[in-house]
Amino acid sequence: MTTTVPTEAAVRQSSPGTASGNRRRPGRIRRIGLPYLLLLPALLLELLVHLVPMVIGMVMSFKELTQFYIRDWTTAPWNGLDNYSVSVDFDAPVGAALLHSFLVTVAFTLLSVALCWLIGTAAAIFMQDTFRGRGLLRALFLVPYALPVYTAVITWVFMFQHDNGLVNHVLHDQLGLTDKPSFWLIGDNSFIALLTVSVWKGWPFAFLIVMAGLQNIPKELYEAASLDGAGLWQQIRRITLPSLRPVNQVLVLVLFLWTFNDFNTPYVLFGKTAPEAADLISVHIYQASFVTWNFGTGSAMSVLLLLFLLVVTGVYLVITSRGRRTADV
Repeated sequence: MTTTVPTEAAVRQSSPGTASGNRRRPGRIRRIGLPYLLLLPALLLELLVHLVPMVIGMVMSFKELTQFYIRDWTTAPWNGLDNYSVSVDFDAPVGAALLHSFLVTVAFTLLSVALCWLIGTAAAIFMQDTFRGRGLLRALFLVPYALPVYTAVITWVFMFQHDNGLVNHVLHDQLGLTDKPSFWLIGDNSFIALLTVSVWKGWPFAFLIVMAGLQNIPKELYEAASLDGAGLWQQIRRITLPSLRPVNQVLVLVLFLWTFNDFNTPYVLFGKTAPEAADLISVHIYQASFVTWNFGTGSAMSVLLLLFLLVVTGVYLVITSRGRRTADV
């Protein structure tokens, strides 16, 4: 009589634990793959809406794309780096105009971000105290941020009118601060008008983010500081601002990118041709592309703007991460 000894593989296959493990493995794979499957539609839409136009714009920047090739832009002749050399030739009219627009945008962005952060932080700290009507005041603070851009900016267009605008009526007719009604939508005052609208529209976002960050600061820290004799300014300087550092790092970066790329506000405020004092680079690139019909040069300017923002973002993240590690040590 012959006795058959089962092999190790046969025992492993016949083991109930192994069989259940094999049955569990496909279910585990399905559970792991489900989040990626749910994210797939959003990733495809992101690819179609952002990445594909970005790649097409980069290709267009290397072509001599004018109105003669607008029917089929792929037939435009290859131009190499000529569009980029024209854009950065600051001695030529095109490059000089782009440099001026860039400097105006930098000044506008720095002032707007600083004022938005300052007003938003002050309002958020003020709203930490409990008083009657605080909820209503919070809601009113968020109205400029909740309004559609066109509705908010077009209201300011009427307010900045020279003859019957509310701004001139208050400053000249009622307060007598100016000798005569000012032109706010042309000339040098256009920069002040653009900055006013941008800050009015952007500071509620800073207020909302800072107010959310203040909720994570324990009240016991303020109580202990008050018992030690620290005043309001010392509490803000020693407790509030250091605790809000991670929030402010993200907030400042987001505000910078939004403000530097802002197209809707100057376009609705001034139209297709912005005054020289308020010639932001977003509107300038639009004019170079859709007004002069030189899409190749406009695409090159857009790529240069993208590279600049990538460099600034990378440097900012490196500096803030080093500062955070130093503070943790």
